[in-house]
Amino acid sequence: MNVHFLTPFPKMVDSIIGESILGRAQSKGYVNYNIHNLFDYADEPHCRIDDYPFGGGDGMLLKPEPIFKAVEQVKKKSDKKPIKVIFPTPDGVLFNHDMAKELSNESTLIFICGHYKGIDQRIRDEIITDEISIGDFVLTNGELPTMIMIDSIVRLKKGVLNNYGSATKDSFYNILLDGPHYTRPRNFNGMKVPDVLLSGNHKEIRDWFLNEQKIKTKKLRKDLWGKYKSCKESGV
Repeated sequence: MNVHFLTPFPKMVDSIIGESILGRAQSKGYVNYNIHNLFDYADEPHCRIDDYPFGGGDGMLLKPEPIFKAVEQVKKKSDKKPIKVIFPTPDGVLFNHDMAKELSNESTLIFICGHYKGIDQRIRDEIITDEISIGDFVLTNGELPTMIMIDSIVRLKKGVLNNYGSATKDSFYNILLDGPHYTRPRNFNGMKVPDVLLSGNHKEIRDWFLNEQKIKTKKLRKDLWGKYKSCKESGV
């Protein structure tokens, strides 16, 4: 997978993709990160990437020229397969685990990190393929939601995690929320690990964990619980 980040603040991206799972994914060769500084695509002599909106109003908008140039350059160097161009925005489709799984199968992703009041609408009309939100709130930049999404996406590529089976037991992978987990010591300040986890009976442990997932999901996420019951009733 080739991932391209279009941003006026490269250090914000670089400080995250080089660490932990994201960094190891690149060192193992499962993903290749490319950071494009939007200022490198701005027209001289002023090299501006933002300007005032037509019609008045507060705030500044990212100009179309630098972003169009950057995307065109990426596409020229990529294969002929369709490329997902993603714009993190609060008015986009809400990001979820299913979306992360789908995007993890793409060969090339381009993230356009917005700033200020947003981006010129012509970019959204002509270039963007997916407008995605991480929640009903507003941030000062597009780098943070981009990093959240790419972390969720990259970890789902087989080989990135040392144990891919761990990812298949995460919350949302099979609709239900994740259940409780315990490690040593067995007894901490009088708080004991459930006996079933020490029994060695794998079936009983699986049944116990599934039941805990159901209890937690039913309590905290009635929407997911309803979806889970519906899938079970339909035999999915």
